[in-house]
Amino acid sequence: MTQRTRKLLGTIGLIVLTIAYPLAVMQVYATNLMGLPWWGAVLVLCVAGLLWFVPASWLIRWMSRPDATT
Repeated sequence: MTQRTRKLLGTIGLIVLTIAYPLAVMQVYATNLMGLPWWGAVLVLCVAGLLWFVPASWLIRWMSRPDATT
């Protein structure tokens, strides 16, 4: 797969991640964590806000790999 194709697919993946991840966090919070005190909610949402970086960094690292030379 060429780097150009990986960048296209990675960009689409990042857009999907940017939309789906916050929706999933909101759903988990609304169904399971609604009774937390305000400081607990802030802590959970801050951690969840930082965790999206892991899959996004994997995608970006994959996108930026150079093409294989034969």
